[in-house]
Amino acid sequence: MINKITALFKIKYPVVQGGMIWVSGWKLASAVSNAGGLGLIGAGSMYPEVLREHIQKCKKATNKSFGVNVPMLYPDIEKIMDIIIEEGVKIVFTSAGNPKIWTSFLKEKGIIVVHVVSSVKFALKAEAAGVDAVVCEGFEAGGHNGREETTTFTLIPMVKEQVGIPVLAAGGIASGKGMLAAMVLGADGVQIGSRFVATEESSAHQNFKNMIIDAKDGDTHLTLKELAPVRLLKNKFYQEVQELYQQNPSKDQLKELLGRARAKKGMFEGDLEDGELEIGQIAGLIHNIKPAKIVLEEIIEEYNLSKELVYSDL
Repeated sequence: MINKITALFKIKYPVVQGGMIWVSGWKLASAVSNAGGLGLIGAGSMYPEVLREHIQKCKKATNKSFGVNVPMLYPDIEKIMDIIIEEGVKIVFTSAGNPKIWTSFLKEKGIIVVHVVSSVKFALKAEAAGVDAVVCEGFEAGGHNGREETTTFTLIPMVKEQVGIPVLAAGGIASGKGMLAAMVLGADGVQIGSRFVATEESSAHQNFKNMIIDAKDGDTHLTLKELAPVRLLKNKFYQEVQELYQQNPSKDQLKELLGRARAKKGMFEGDLEDGELEIGQIAGLIHNIKPAKIVLEEIIEEYNLSKELVYSDL
């Protein structure tokens, strides 16, 4: 498959693995890259020197393209960017912030920059900032996404209509059929997060993986919009958040309940009661844990078969 995304990243398939906190370490990123996609290390849950270690291990584990996802809310972002430059990372995905701040700096170092957006307005701002591509991420996605609650399949054609750079679609995509649907709507490729959480190489705790494959439709909800919108599996912590909302809480009260390291407790340490469990709506279609290579191969196989069936009927 040769298109704008495969050419930009020098990869075989236009599939990017989401750079998720507490999930996307060097093992997952290198496995996806070795299988023909673009693996991303999730810097958002890593101290700077831990990120350096993951980058170095990823370079040893693959000779293929890989990148680093950097949430711009990260407190030590200057140190993170310095390490990315020092270690020779060629691709950076930025999110949760203004792309103007770092895009020029990274591109001057020869780095490909992609920014995650949740609206046409932010896609245009990202393009104006000079990014090489955007990820349009819809309401269905896990982790932090937009307050507008625009769905992925609504957002794709609206963004594609307005920008001239390549567009990746994210949110609610975990299969070849979903990938085909996104690309029919105008996406040049897809970024897949939740499906790669439930893989052998994911650094998510086994308890969290098991809860994902047991999830049904309606088991996730977008909440905490006053802080940063996040889609959570419904557990004891989620119920506490909803109970607090009944009291019309302030931001400080929400922050106090959230506390520190809540996502680490749930996703990495496996506390299914008091931890924050971030995952997309598509969890209801994830039924098993497999190697990342097999997941990617199955997505591409289903994409090709579905494409053949659809267009043969026209």
